[in-house]
Amino acid sequence: MRNYPSIGIQVPDLLLPSKDVDLTKWSVIACDQFTSQPEYWENVKKIVGASPSTLNLILPELFLDKSQENFLISQAQNKMKEYQRNRILIPHEGLVLVERITQSGTRHGLLMSVDLEKYDYGKSSKSLIRATEGTILERIPSRMRIREKAELEIPHILLLIDDDENIVIEPIVQQIPHLTKLYDFELMLGSGHLKGYQVENLELERGVQTSLEILAQPGQFHKKYKIPLNKEILLFAVGDGNHSLASAKAVWELRKKDIGMDHPLRYALVEVENIHDHGLYFRPIHRVLFSIQKPLINALRDYFGDCIEINEQETVSSVITNVDQQAGNYQSFGIINSESSTMVTIKNPISNLAVGSLQGFLDDFLAKGGAERIDYIHGKETLVKISQQPKNSGFYLPAMPKNELFRTVILNGVLPRKTFSMGEARDKRFYLECRKIQDL
Repeated sequence: MRNYPSIGIQVPDLLLPSKDVDLTKWSVIACDQFTSQPEYWENVKKIVGASPSTLNLILPELFLDKSQENFLISQAQNKMKEYQRNRILIPHEGLVLVERITQSGTRHGLLMSVDLEKYDYGKSSKSLIRATEGTILERIPSRMRIREKAELEIPHILLLIDDDENIVIEPIVQQIPHLTKLYDFELMLGSGHLKGYQVENLELERGVQTSLEILAQPGQFHKKYKIPLNKEILLFAVGDGNHSLASAKAVWELRKKDIGMDHPLRYALVEVENIHDHGLYFRPIHRVLFSIQKPLINALRDYFGDCIEINEQETVSSVITNVDQQAGNYQSFGIINSESSTMVTIKNPISNLAVGSLQGFLDDFLAKGGAERIDYIHGKETLVKISQQPKNSGFYLPAMPKNELFRTVILNGVLPRKTFSMGEARDKRFYLECRKIQDL
């Protein structure tokens, strides 16, 4: 392992599945996807069968606060030991160039470890590595329970860099013909293709270090964002897996006094992607309220007063089109349910983004018993399907331009929780690589 403390990264010692493992069955999607679609996870379970799989090493959020939660946590921790004992996982050292092919295009990332001492998920964070969205603290304890007694970490965390000159990852991509291929396989259930290449060349590794240091130079940083000199440098912004990284941070803060500053728990394995990658798209994360108990439109009028206009539309398609085309100083979102399709426009928004204005209302509505629960949905087709079930209502939101992310977080702090998604649900990161974090 080699550390580069000025930029908060470490070259990791990895564990990858042996050649005998079926990687399509081994690799499953991030645990926080398809939380309202149990049929997806049932299909995953059928595909995996009795084969070695990361499905057995994670807790899908579908099962949070359910009767299976304790069993799945215990199973994950036991399977980690079993897979190591049976030599299913083989050591590899070095950075890994990841190539993901989806319906949206091809994107690249670099797998590395980051220093949790340089990460803070708080709303007013000024650290080198920061959350981009609000952290739902209730989601951390279950993940902590896994990590505290886990020998391995299996990440789905994606960090973003703002590299508009393509000096960090692109030079590695150009060397693909000369790199050793580690894996090359089709992902399950229509999620595309995944390739990985070992970055063994120390000169390439040093190039990554130097380029990241350039992005973190104070003079260039403040000039790039046209911000005051007292604004602390943001090098890595969390794109996906915020709660997993926050849980890793929480475990580290809990344990570091007893285990020392050189322990593997100090670091977290992540994939770093460039926000300017042409294959990377930002999609909105929509909302659904389940089992609505109170009149929704009346509650909206009470909460926003004269600041909103509510117009019923003839079709769901017209709602989606109008929200996507909304411009100017107003903010819009759509409401979809089994009875109607409605367009809501906020004339004097209380937040910079429509999702921020809406989330305040949703939190208030839930706190007053207006609905049984909320979920966060990727993809308009899924949103429409779930929203049109009896007593549900879905909220269709516009996408956030990805080029605004870094400057917005630097100036305004974290965005409302679940503001954006890097691609659609099926484009999310799949579990594959492992790293040993402790002996138990």
